[in-house]
Amino acid sequence: MKLPRIWPQYAQGVQKQALSEWFLSPLGQELLLAEQQLLDHILPDLFGYHALQLGQVVPCHLLRESRILHRFVADKQLVLVQGLSALQTLPHQLPLASQSVDVVVIHHLLEVTHSPHALLREAARVVIPEGHILIVGFNPWSLWGLWRFCRMPWTTTGWLTQALSAQRLHDWLSLLGFEMLGVETSYFRPPVTANPLRQHLLWLETLGRRYWPHGGASYVILAQKKSSCLTPIRLRPQIRALMPAGLATESRKEYQQNQTPPVEE
Repeated sequence: MKLPRIWPQYAQGVQKQALSEWFLSPLGQELLLAEQQLLDHILPDLFGYHALQLGQVVPCHLLRESRILHRFVADKQLVLVQGLSALQTLPHQLPLASQSVDVVVIHHLLEVTHSPHALLREAARVVIPEGHILIVGFNPWSLWGLWRFCRMPWTTTGWLTQALSAQRLHDWLSLLGFEMLGVETSYFRPPVTANPLRQHLLWLETLGRRYWPHGGASYVILAQKKSSCLTPIRLRPQIRALMPAGLATESRKEYQQNQTPPVEE
């Protein structure tokens, strides 16, 4: 029997809307800028024909530094962004052929959906072999994760959603046939809303990147889809000699000669 919750969970649309509004705040804009800088360093090294921004929690162009020409965004509700083609659809039911997209970027969408497994499985389905997935999410092993753990139960701040650790996503990606190539984090200051205090804590950025590189507020995971191929193995001559000889067969040329009637003189 499933016991009821004292603090009811918010619906998926409400969570997403709250997170979108939070990203418009000064603190949210600073975090978004730090995430965009990480993506700008990674995307130029990923090549292909099609790049997908899966989900639009924030109406921005996350693929702006990608060298891929066809770049589009897919979500249930979209805001048109210059430089991105729009595909209005359910993120976990993409109307795309399997193995048709080279790069997929998932930006905080796994944290506001009821079925993150299904969403990640759908993203893995459309990625081509040797293609890449980039996942951006809140890091629970950070000062922000500690802040979230110590919050009051009735707090409804947008970023206080279900956080998925990079270790858990590594396990999920491994089951889907992906190899994690690396993880980078950004923004090492605590989530304080006072702008003067945030500016006073700028020294934490240098300290965190040097001594706690995986302790940033958000992470970017880069994973590559691996495809296994079967390569026939030829038997060694010693093993082949031990095997019984096959049945003698008549060649096609000998068969035609035997079937040709003799010419009468």
